[in-house]
Amino acid sequence: MRTVTLINGDGIGPEITDAVVKIIAASGLEINWDLQTAGADVIEKEGTPLPDRVIESIKKNKVALKAPVTTPIGKGFRSVNVQLRKSLDLYSNLRPCKNIDGINTKFSDVDLVIVRENTEDLYAGIERQIDENHAESIKIISREASLRIAEFAFDYAVKYKRKKVTAVTKANICKLTDGLFLECCRKVKEKYPNIEYNEILVDNACMQLVQNPEKFDVMVLPNLYGDIVSDLCAGLIGGLGVAQGANIGKDYAVFEPVHGSAPDIKGQNKANPTALLLSAIEMLKYIGETVYAEKIDKALRKTLKEGKSLTADLGGNASTTEFRDEIIKNL
Repeated sequence: MRTVTLINGDGIGPEITDAVVKIIAASGLEINWDLQTAGADVIEKEGTPLPDRVIESIKKNKVALKAPVTTPIGKGFRSVNVQLRKSLDLYSNLRPCKNIDGINTKFSDVDLVIVRENTEDLYAGIERQIDENHAESIKIISREASLRIAEFAFDYAVKYKRKKVTAVTKANICKLTDGLFLECCRKVKEKYPNIEYNEILVDNACMQLVQNPEKFDVMVLPNLYGDIVSDLCAGLIGGLGVAQGANIGKDYAVFEPVHGSAPDIKGQNKANPTALLLSAIEMLKYIGETVYAEKIDKALRKTLKEGKSLTADLGGNASTTEFRDEIIKNL
């Protein structure tokens, strides 16, 4: 039986985690969940939102499913997500974006994947105040990070039978930094003759995404552009409530929804577990449980398409547990 680290988060995290764990169990797949608490709720007891035991659990088990975690504002703590990425070298942020029948959107033919470099660019946090009226931030792009994120994108395309990889930059302006990123993508592309490759400027990409999203397949981007474009693509498929995500490195992977912990509805049995469930489905594919992943995915999509038992954010009036039970029934 596979052991997976389970970080149930805070806010709505424990509620949606419980729903997802029960759905997976109902599918017939047995997983040994190594439950680890993190976030605002553990600070008083352990002095940090991300105790060392959480990192050690992921290092031991290699894979984690993580619910939303609140990072306190103004308390001196770093973002839990940023700390996890750095501690485990989770260099790739993966965001599949695909339309779901029953979710009302402007488009019905979105099926693309964002592959975002996770470790450098302006997010390296190298900033300084020059004087009272000037500040600067340094953009870091390295050959090593660019090559490995490009390889991840092409490998993903091959593994999941995707046809095209698009490199997204602003290399006409950032000629050295984004130019290096493009150089690395072009070099990697040579090893994948069966995958179509093209390049687009990030501003044009944003325009094309809201006009013709069907043109895109796998998109590989530096950190900042990836952050912005991935949220844009979440909007194409219905918003953060249905947006899945993963942070993947060479040795470890953490799967999580994109949305936050929504403390305003904590404990009210109102939260939508779809994004966490989609992230769990991606996790199951990652660990080789493809049959169960497809089974759960079909049950979720049937539930959403039928629309008989949807949470309030999806236009219904069902509780978290009622939505969960409907998915289990459709298994």
